[in-house]
This record gives sequence, C-alpha cells and structure tokens, in this order.
Amino acid sequence: MKEHIFLIIGMIALTDVCDTCAQLILKSSINSLGWQVSSVKKSLSLILQLLKIPRVWFGFLLSGFSLLFWLAVLARTDLNLAFSIDSMRYILIALASVLFLKEKVSLRRWLGIACVVCGIVFVVLG
Repeated sequence: MKEHIFLIIGMIALTDVCDTCAQLILKSSINSLGWQVSSVKKSLSLILQLLKIPRVWFGFLLSGFSLLFWLAVLARTDLNLAFSIDSMRYILIALASVLFLKEKVSLRRWLGIACVVCGIVFVVLG
C-alpha cells in the first residue's frame, strides 16, 4: 500500500507542478498586457491579444498535461484521497507567486496554508 500512495502522491505532485507553472505563465502574460477588464468588448480584445502570445499557448499545453496526469491519478485511486492530496497546489501557488511574481502573502494566509499542509498529512496517514 505504501508504494501505491507514493506513486499517487508523485503523480499528483506532477499534476500540481504543471498546473502551477501554467498559472504563472498565464498570470505573467496577462500582466504584461497591463489590461484591466471593464467591459465585454474589452474582454474580447484582451482574449485576442492573449492568443497572440506564444507563452500563453505553452501555458495551455501545461494545463493539458496537468489534466492528463490528473486523469491517470483518478484511474488509480479514490477521488476523496486524490482531491485531498491535491490541496498541495495551494502551497505551490503561494510559493511560486512570492518567488516569481513578487506578490505578497500575508501571515494569515501562510497560517492557512500550514493548516492545509497538516490536513494533507492527516489524509495521507489516515
């Protein structure tokens, strides 16, 4: 059973890393345009501009890989276990946002993330 759980955790980690990278790419792409969406017309214009950026397509590709890995996880384990372990995505997104996007994360949010980590440990051990 332990080998199985390590495989599942590894696959979920791969899913989360792909998705985190995709989110960073998409966020930095939209930030590079300096747009604030305020209407439907501007939203359509923004989407068209985004589709012209090659790294946006790479972000979509990474999201697709994330989905494929996630489907492989779902084929191997219970949804409630997989989804609970998948919460490590919150940790990766917070760390990546701080490191790469220079965003600020409050102490309260870090405490919440620590609670998520404790929950993941309880789920894996339980």
